[in-house]
Amino acid sequence: MVVYQSTGESEVYQGQFGEFSINQRDRLEVIIYRLGLSLAAVCLTIATLIVLLTGSKFVSWLTPLFGLFSLGLGISLVTIHVYLAPLKRLLQLFWLIGTLTGVVLIYTSPESLALYVYNHPLTLLGIGFSFAALTGIYFKEGFCFARLETKLLTPLVPLLLLGHLVGVLSVTVEKILLGFWAILFMIFVLRKLTQAIPPDIGDKSVFAYLKQQNV
Repeated sequence: MVVYQSTGESEVYQGQFGEFSINQRDRLEVIIYRLGLSLAAVCLTIATLIVLLTGSKFVSWLTPLFGLFSLGLGISLVTIHVYLAPLKRLLQLFWLIGTLTGVVLIYTSPESLALYVYNHPLTLLGIGFSFAALTGIYFKEGFCFARLETKLLTPLVPLLLLGHLVGVLSVTVEKILLGFWAILFMIFVLRKLTQAIPPDIGDKSVFAYLKQQNV
C-alpha cells in the first residue's frame, strides 16, 4: 500500500481495486485486536508457568486464566481484519464452540477445568475449537507477514492438542511443546505491538470488492 494523501484524521491509499482511506476507527480496531491477543498470550504464559513450575498445586488458577484467555481471543476475533468474511465468521464460530464447552465443563465436571480436560482428552473435541481459532490467527499472520514464530505455531498447537487427544505424546514432550507455545506466542505479540498499523488493516479496496461480490 502506498499513501499519497494524508490529513490529520485519515490517510488515502491506492489499493488493488481503487482508493481507500484509513481512519482513526480502523487504527483503533487494530490496537484492540493486538491488546486482545496480548491478553490471551499473557494468560497462556502464566498458565504454562503454573503447570511447568508447580504441577497441580495451583491448577485451580487455570480456570479464570482460561476465561481471560477466551475473552482476549474473542476480542481479537471481532476486530481482526480478514479479507474473506466467511473465514472470519468460521473462526468466531470455533471460538464460540470452545468457549461454551469450557463454560459447560466448569459447571459440570467434578475436577477443575484443566485437570478434567487433561484427564479426559476427548473434551478437546469441544474446548479445542478455541485453540483452533487461535491457530487460524497464527496461520493468517504467518501467511500475511511471513513471521517465523507464527509459521512454527501453526503446526505446533495442533500437534500438541491432537497428540494428547490420541495419547501419542509423553508428558515430557507435552511440557516441552507447551513451553515453546508460550514462548513463541509472547514473541509474536511483542513483535505485533511494535508493528506499523496500516499493514494490519490491509487493502480496504479488497474488502469493498469482496463485499460487492458477496464473498
